[in-house]
Amino acid sequence: MEDLPESRVCPSSVFQRTGIDFASPFLMRCSKGRGSRNTKCYICVFVCPATKAVHLEVVSDLTSRAFIACLKRFVVRRGKISDIFCDQGTNFYGASRDLKREFRQFDERRCH
Repeated sequence: MEDLPESRVCPSSVFQRTGIDFASPFLMRCSKGRGSRNTKCYICVFVCPATKAVHLEVVSDLTSRAFIACLKRFVVRRGKISDIFCDQGTNFYGASRDLKREFRQFDERRCH
């Protein structure tokens, strides 16, 4: 049997290393009353591999912009993340590309 990965056995703070995935769509009622409508939303699941702690965030759609907003809310509540593990979803790739571009622009502005 193979050894467990480092992220599962090395001590770290909760959610320092995080696994991310989206749950299937849900219908959510935004208001109460007769004229209320259901809207489709998704649940973003953040899992700490070391402690098995779970954090759930509601996301309006599966775009990169919505995921980045969700990730910002998560970081504000739970703290900085050192490693992110996720599947190969297009929204994750788009968010990765957008974040790398933002960091590059930030570094360029800081150097000048």
